[in-house]
Amino acid sequence: MNIILVPNSRHGKGRNATLSQRHLILIAMVVFVALPVLLGVIAYRAQDMLTAYSADSLLTAQRRELAAQRTVVADAKRNAEAHLNALAQRLGQLQAQVLRLNALGSRLTRMAGLDAREFNFSADAAMGGPEKASASSNPPELTSSLDQLTHEIERQQERLAALENLLLDRKLNAAVTPSGWPVDGGWISSGFGVRADPFNGHQAVHEGVDIASQMGSPVLAVGDGVVSHSGERAGYGLLVEVTHESGLITRYAHTSATLVKVGDRVKKGQSIALVGSSGRSTGPHLHFEVVRNGTPVNPMRYLQQASAK
Repeated sequence: MNIILVPNSRHGKGRNATLSQRHLILIAMVVFVALPVLLGVIAYRAQDMLTAYSADSLLTAQRRELAAQRTVVADAKRNAEAHLNALAQRLGQLQAQVLRLNALGSRLTRMAGLDAREFNFSADAAMGGPEKASASSNPPELTSSLDQLTHEIERQQERLAALENLLLDRKLNAAVTPSGWPVDGGWISSGFGVRADPFNGHQAVHEGVDIASQMGSPVLAVGDGVVSHSGERAGYGLLVEVTHESGLITRYAHTSATLVKVGDRVKKGQSIALVGSSGRSTGPHLHFEVVRNGTPVNPMRYLQQASAK
């Protein structure tokens, strides 16, 4: 095969190049064998480089994600520790509150003179019954302590509520039930029951007690109630009668003056009259009488209640 090489200039001479069959075979091998192999190697290396680059990118992304997760976990741990510290502080406050409730309950029990076995704030309340396991996943020790304290506070509140109701009932009963000493000072000059009549000497039933006292001394109501009579009554002289919510009636007779009128609501210890000697009387004293269900009863039990306190 002849190849003519033509130069660019006009004055140059062309050259002839003769390629033998051997040269053609060599060129063909280069074009059809060596060149594709070289291109394949280049493409393979380029693919490896691209794969390595992609792997590096993924690894970098995973490292960033892992770092972000570590940050989230660290924040969650700090928050959990903060919550646990807050819960521990709350636990301490609840324990102090229980101690104060126990001390208050014990003091009230002693002051009220109640049975300490019934209102024993230092002992756990008796409990029982079958229980099923809880499926809670909270920290067991702290949760158990908080639950125990919550139940303890609930029990103490129930005890205090019962104690409060009992004391309130006692206070109300004490207010509406006649009890006390109806005059300032004085002494019992005549008791309840059969006695010799001071005017004729005959035996007669005395339906109250006489309390000798100074003329003009205040007469005190022995319980809360409503004035049902205030004024003269045969045999009693000037009489104040008080009806109590308990159903009892107290009478204060032979007074020199009444200080209340019918319909007035009086409180225990309030002055309602003045000691005198009106009516069928031999001298200044108070005739104190208690009526239950329409029948006079011995007032001494009500007077003794006050003196015992």
